[in-house]
Amino acid sequence: MRLIPTLLAGTALVALGACASTPAMPDGSVALDPVPSVAPGAPGAAPTWVNAAKTGAGASYEAYVDGQYRDGGSTGDVSRVWFSIADGVLTETMYGLIHEAQIKQLRFAVVTEDGSSVEGTDTTHRTEYLHVDAQGRPLSPAYRVITTDKAGRYQIEKRIFTDPERQALVVRTTLRALEGDITPYLLLEPHMANTGVGDQGEAMTSGLFASEGDVHMALRPSQPFAAASAGFVGASDGLTDLADGDLDALYRTTGDAPGNIMLTGALPTIRAGQSLTRDFVIGFGDTRAAAAAAADASFAAGLDEVLARFNGEGERVGWEDYIASLDQLPRLAEQSTDGGRLAYASALMLKVQEDRTHAGALIASLSNPWGDTVDASNPSTGYKAVWPRDFYQVAMALLALGDTESPLAAFRYLPQVQVDADTPGNTGATGWFLQKTHVDGEIEWVGVQLDQTAMPIMLGWKLWKAGLVSDAEMTAMYGRMIKPAADFLVDGGTVGILWNDRTITPPWTQQERWEEQEGYSPSTTAAVIAGLTTAAEIARASGDPASADRYQAAADDYASKIESRMFTTNGEWGDGRYFVRITRNEDPNDKAPIGENNGQPAHAEDKIIDGGFLELVRYGVRAPGASSILATLPEYDDQTREDRFRVRYDVNGVPAFRRYGNDGYGEQTDTGGNYGVGGEMHPGQRGRLWPFFTGERGHYELSVRLARGESDLTPIRNVYVRGMESFANGGLLLPEQAWDGVGHPTAHDYELGQGTNSATPLAWTHAEYVKLLRSLADRAVWDRYAPVEERYAR
Repeated sequence: MRLIPTLLAGTALVALGACASTPAMPDGSVALDPVPSVAPGAPGAAPTWVNAAKTGAGASYEAYVDGQYRDGGSTGDVSRVWFSIADGVLTETMYGLIHEAQIKQLRFAVVTEDGSSVEGTDTTHRTEYLHVDAQGRPLSPAYRVITTDKAGRYQIEKRIFTDPERQALVVRTTLRALEGDITPYLLLEPHMANTGVGDQGEAMTSGLFASEGDVHMALRPSQPFAAASAGFVGASDGLTDLADGDLDALYRTTGDAPGNIMLTGALPTIRAGQSLTRDFVIGFGDTRAAAAAAADASFAAGLDEVLARFNGEGERVGWEDYIASLDQLPRLAEQSTDGGRLAYASALMLKVQEDRTHAGALIASLSNPWGDTVDASNPSTGYKAVWPRDFYQVAMALLALGDTESPLAAFRYLPQVQVDADTPGNTGATGWFLQKTHVDGEIEWVGVQLDQTAMPIMLGWKLWKAGLVSDAEMTAMYGRMIKPAADFLVDGGTVGILWNDRTITPPWTQQERWEEQEGYSPSTTAAVIAGLTTAAEIARASGDPASADRYQAAADDYASKIESRMFTTNGEWGDGRYFVRITRNEDPNDKAPIGENNGQPAHAEDKIIDGGFLELVRYGVRAPGASSILATLPEYDDQTREDRFRVRYDVNGVPAFRRYGNDGYGEQTDTGGNYGVGGEMHPGQRGRLWPFFTGERGHYELSVRLARGESDLTPIRNVYVRGMESFANGGLLLPEQAWDGVGHPTAHDYELGQGTNSATPLAWTHAEYVKLLRSLADRAVWDRYAPVEERYAR
């Protein structure tokens, strides 16, 4: 016969410690047949990742030791565990390097008197910070997450944080039966070693275990599970087994066959009106014993104490200390309209998204865009990687907050992602910065984006002028990194790495800041001019006046040709005078098409407008009142244009913008499907609103007011600061994209302005918000470069 352990209050099932276990039946009898020990159905269903619209993301604060992450500092041993939260459940959890996911998700299935329910799918959710100050501003990325059954039968509260001294994650759970009896089951879906196909697992009442190669995970409960089972997703997993309301096919192990697995732990039945509290600690290590020991050590330390260390309460060193070290944060918070809540959350998010092995390695987002349809059969970094452009935004925001250590570590990290003669596989030009890499420098994408080569120079100049980089160090970094980068911005060269063998002739760029088109781009050119002008100043200070003159001469040449190369005078829109997004040649009036991308057909260059021209003002290449800038604004702002080419969409009075007209990087308007499902592009795809453009426009409007000598900056605060704050979700996280209301609302039934399943938190968005606050506080644009402005904008 088959074992059917319907879990009644007070019934204890014997641990599945051996195949010969004979758990008691509900009526007290004993099952005669042994429980099958090896789960069938390998390798299980094809794996994917999960929703990228995170409402929480966290990791421990770790103090540097001599500018690096090493054990033994004021925060003890270095914890290398990150987690994320979406739909009210624990989602991608990383251990090792910041992109090395080990868990897809941890959630609960609940069997009720009138059917089963799954947390996330059948619940609403609320995310709160566990540790806040008297003003409600978060002081650490520890979370309280509350999910409530849509039918009102149960509620689950989880408190989630990491152990700052161990490779462990804590999930403290209280389950409440609101209406009728409920029986909950913990469902743990490993994706060890950053894939969902190579896992092996074992389930015991004392813990759930998974591994792939030399990466191991152990989930320990504070009390033994009532029953436990391991299985392959879609075939023998606990959720599939619970379709009939009973966990009645228990397997101890998935055996020798690897695959996409799920581990299930049963909890006792909870009577109506009652609650049950259980703590779970997930440990990681290079052996099963090490993983279990990490989890057990967290329990031994006491989970209240672990949280106090995580927070940095009292004499302990933790997140409170980091927040307190940001001497500009209180001043920036005064510029907010929400009491500083988003400013404090942004400070946490920017620091959370740094690797804890490679100091200064700042990633784009702790998420995998549209992850619920992204294949997890092969390793995927998603946005958990280094782009020097996003990297620059984050480092500059950290500097704006008053963090003097992280931006310096970031600057010193940058040579790891610059192409030189020793870059693996390189046979071509050197000095440029790789498009996208893992935090350890492993090459992922190799397109040449000239803004990503200019921005490391710009960051270095800022740090040097702030006194954080000494003259001696700057001279050394000039020879090592800045001169090769500046030389490439002048001379270009033929690339020779992986598939890329293009010849780059600056300021023509192989890819602009959206990584999709080649040609002459206003935003890229703005960065190149700023990079070369600041490089010239560094070169003179480093005793290389000849190079300084060469860099400045190139910048002057590029600046003198901006309008002739990128400003059309017979364009499709308005009076025909405006900056185009990009042009493949030096004639913006020839109506030549730019390339197809993201499933969208090619259109003439003068039909496509974006906000890149505002970067010319931000860096000081053009004055805010320059005629070319003023002529472009009405076309950028035109909300009467058809949706395909329209860029601006005001959301509840907030100016909001797409990347550019005809953008296809987003959900499908016809079916509501995710971007790039199955690795294919679809013509119905549509890029949505990007909230950091609200900040970019705010910076421009601030420049206008400052240029006019206006003292009242309240309108900037009320429109643009408040506007960016309106895009934050319940966990105070800012997204990459927000819903624009065009087309099918997708399975998520998005509301206008709500963050989509693209990527949240986007570090760039948080960085732009922080920089806007700093610019308001200083009454000067934070990204403005004085030698650039003095030379070109006056």
